[in-house]
Amino acid sequence: MGVKTIKDILIVLKMIMKHGVKNKWMEHAEWDIKYPTNTTPADIEVLTVANHKKILDHIKANFSFKALGIYLCLTTGLRIGEICALRWEDINTQTGTLQVKRTIERIYILEGEKKHTELVINDPKTPNSIREIPLSVEALSLIKPLMKVVNSGFYVISNDGKPIEPRTYRSYYKRLMESLGIPAIKFHGLRHSFATRCIESNCDYKTVSVLLGHSDISTTLNLYVHPNMEQKKRCISKMFKSLGKN
Repeated sequence: MGVKTIKDILIVLKMIMKHGVKNKWMEHAEWDIKYPTNTTPADIEVLTVANHKKILDHIKANFSFKALGIYLCLTTGLRIGEICALRWEDINTQTGTLQVKRTIERIYILEGEKKHTELVINDPKTPNSIREIPLSVEALSLIKPLMKVVNSGFYVISNDGKPIEPRTYRSYYKRLMESLGIPAIKFHGLRHSFATRCIESNCDYKTVSVLLGHSDISTTLNLYVHPNMEQKKRCISKMFKSLGKN
């Protein structure tokens, strides 16, 4: 759980107590709570350009519906819950776009003293996560022939009326990476890799932020804009050229 999420939860709890005191449902109490401090962010896991290409090329040559989900995550930046919830009807080959309308997640349900998990289909993470994303020409060439034969109401990566849940899909992804001899990174690293490739291609940050469904461009900047040495060198070179220097 992120530091911001913890802080938000604590704020809500204090508001609840304040409301309870105001309505005389409870007595005020001082809570001895320490807000979490910002920690050093973990290194972002990103595929190398070579491994990014290797996965895409492998999926084109060894197509499966499950593999198509990995391909789409690497070329659109979808979250794992969003790709698991994607239906064929969400893809429009005429406009060349896909729409993110829902997400799948497993949540904890508490019933008395009993606790169990349940798979639920929800609206996306935030209002900004409901978005339309263009598909590449290559992606469309893979998908167009399928649209003639698939059931529009089926889920894409299962090609069935029943979706594949995220934890099952993570296991599939892990096996695929092992079979390709690619160093293990978390599934979310596919999203990081997509964003990093966009930034490396000089896409403007606002557009990348919208594609990712971030509510604030600062999220994109903080998470993904970490120039490597090659990008730094190009920046210095551009600066000197603007001064008429070589």
